This record gives sequence, C-alpha cells and structure tokens, in this order.
Amino acid sequence: MEEIGLFPLELVLLPTERIALHIFEPRYRELISECLAEDREFGLVLQLDDGVAETGTRAAVSKVLQVLEDGRMNIVVEGRERFRVVEVTRGRSFVTAEVEPVMDEPDEPSPETVEQALLLFRRLIEATESAAEEPDLEGDRLSFDLAARIDFPTEVKQELLELLSPRLRFERTIELLEEALAAVEIENELRRRASGNGKVLPPGD
Repeated sequence: MEEIGLFPLELVLLPTERIALHIFEPRYRELISECLAEDREFGLVLQLDDGVAETGTRAAVSKVLQVLEDGRMNIVVEGRERFRVVEVTRGRSFVTAEVEPVMDEPDEPSPETVEQALLLFRRLIEATESAAEEPDLEGDRLSFDLAARIDFPTEVKQELLELLSPRLRFERTIELLEEALAAVEIENELRRRASGNGKVLPPGD
C-alpha cells in the first residue's frame, strides 16, 4: 500500500478527465506545491457528509495556469488511475490515506456495444453543437474517456468510477447518453416550434 495526500471535493474526477481547480486553502496549497516539486500525484476523492468516498482518482497537475502573490493557484489536473481508500491517516496539515489500486474485472464489452456508445456520443455532440473532442479510440480507458467528455451529475460519475466491469460501465454510459440525447432532442424540437409561430406544442403533436 501507498500513502498519498487527499484532496476531498464535492466533485468526481474520472480517469483521463481534465478539470481546472482554484487552490486557496493553505493546507492544499502545501499539498499541490509538494506534488509539483516532487512530480507526485495526489488523490482527488468525493467529499461525503460523513467522510470521503471509498473510491477516488489519482490526479496529476498537468498545467499551472496562475500563481498569485498570496500563494493561491489556478491549475489544471488530469485523472489517472483509480484507488481505494484503505485507511485515512493523520500527521499532515492535509488529509492523507493509505490506498490500494482499483483494478477492472476481465469483463470486456462487445465491439457492437462500444460502437453504439460512440454513435450516441457523436449524435449528442452534433445535437448540442458542442466542441467536445473525440475520445481516444486506441486507449485502454475508452469508457472513462467517453464519459469524461459529458457533464454528468456527480453521483453518476461516482457510480461509473466504482464500476469494476468495463462492459457494465459501457452499458451504463449508453443508458446515460440515450437519456441525455432524448432530452436534448425534445428541447431542440420545442425551440424549433417556438421560433416558427410563437407557440409550443407538446412533443409528438
């Protein structure tokens, strides 16, 4: 097992995902400064009412956007491997924990399932006119790379993070993409009808 610094937040970082963080608390400025100086990762984990989630994601600082005079920082972090919190430890200004890697089960999705997920993703991008990039089709974390490009709710992202079956993760992502696409298509249709004559008809009329 390994001991790493934890950064509990009310958000979930998926493997391959990149997010911007504003670091202002002294204890987390210390954590990030150490990670930068020693080229180390830290653990980003979901903050719960009674502690932290058991499963989190190792995060690496991929870019320092700004360092202010008072020590605050704006950074971009990238999600790496998942980990499981074995025991929360003390002794530093920031939270630390002994962690172990989280490994997927040998339960791969069929090529048809993967293609369905990619098709839905592309349809959603087209329907929303988003500039989201195509996921890395050759990567070994395609299910996460795909989900990381959609703004899913925090609890949904934690659910995907905790799934150990790549097949189930793809199938769940397909369900989420279908729901999102249906909602966007209804919204687009209502907007189209409203712009035509100022009246909105229920979908299907």
